[in-house]
Amino acid sequence: MSRALETILEIDLGALTHNFNYLKSRLQPETKFLAVVKAFAYGSDSVEIAKHLETLSVDYFAVAYTQEGIALRDAGVKTPILVLHPQAINAETLIDRCLEPNIYSAKLLNDFITVAEEKGQKNYPIHLKFNTGLNRLGFDPNDVNAIVAMLESTKAVSVKTMFSHLAASEDLNEKDFTKQQIETFKAIASNFKLKSGIEPWLHLCNTSGIINYPEAHFNMVRSGIGLYGFGNSELEDKNFKPIVSLKSVVSQMHEIEKGRSVGYNRAHTSNRTERVATIPIGHADGLSRIYGNKKGFVFINEEKAYIIGNVCMDMIMVDVTDINCKEGDEVIIFNKTHKANEIAESAGTISYEILTALSQRIKRVFLP
Repeated sequence: MSRALETILEIDLGALTHNFNYLKSRLQPETKFLAVVKAFAYGSDSVEIAKHLETLSVDYFAVAYTQEGIALRDAGVKTPILVLHPQAINAETLIDRCLEPNIYSAKLLNDFITVAEEKGQKNYPIHLKFNTGLNRLGFDPNDVNAIVAMLESTKAVSVKTMFSHLAASEDLNEKDFTKQQIETFKAIASNFKLKSGIEPWLHLCNTSGIINYPEAHFNMVRSGIGLYGFGNSELEDKNFKPIVSLKSVVSQMHEIEKGRSVGYNRAHTSNRTERVATIPIGHADGLSRIYGNKKGFVFINEEKAYIIGNVCMDMIMVDVTDINCKEGDEVIIFNKTHKANEIAESAGTISYEILTALSQRIKRVFLP
């Protein structure tokens, strides 16, 4: 095992290939694959992840915001990019950078058509999102007639895909709700085709949808968390390999006498003589204050060391009284063995949050 001499995030591109291939194995050969690389590719590195996925012939990328798509284009990424949450002010930039907008409201559709016409566009690809139960973004199913009327009034845009988002595809206790979403989406797509004569690609499934609802794969599927190594269930997690390992180092050791305090606001007071290790990672790196006061932990020489006191901006302190360790020893925050969801669950959150919170100031190291 390599030893970290500073705080680093190792990104295993081989594990990414494994996850991509596993997800592809769950699909029919003709089903297209959209890779979600928003939020710096779930806290890793969106440019390097996207470039690697291009070598695997991924069909589409998705980002949340326009600026994320610009960063990929600036890095030379050529694959089509769907922007999931554009704003009307982004319309001209989207077109200039060949980014494809998710159109989720009548206002946005009208605004984007106006800009596309002003820029002399013909059949610029757009994507229509419908709300089928998540109640976050999307047209209402009853909006189909109004959408068709707006599309018939212009030649500046064309509908490339229609999609929606499953609210609870990982929770089999919500199977009836998910199946209702699927049926609602199918009815919307059928109505849109009937009214418009247009038959766009359809996509609905996220990672858990890919696994649990093969009948809803349609023309394309979307995967985010699965690519990064998590299957949203204990059973499926065995088929994935986490692509990132967050490592650090013991900077200094202290012996704290009984009754002494540790850290800001004296949040921890020792009830015995303790050995405390200071580690260079803190809430500015994405390790939130919620992990302080023994809610979170790290691993040193394969032993669990609990965070004591409040998490500082750039440092944490951990109790190593019963651990054989020294300054310079490697610290594992999470890796393939001690997975990110374990520390996340200890603080009542999810792997998505700890991964996407990882600061860009952490050094990235890529493994082939």
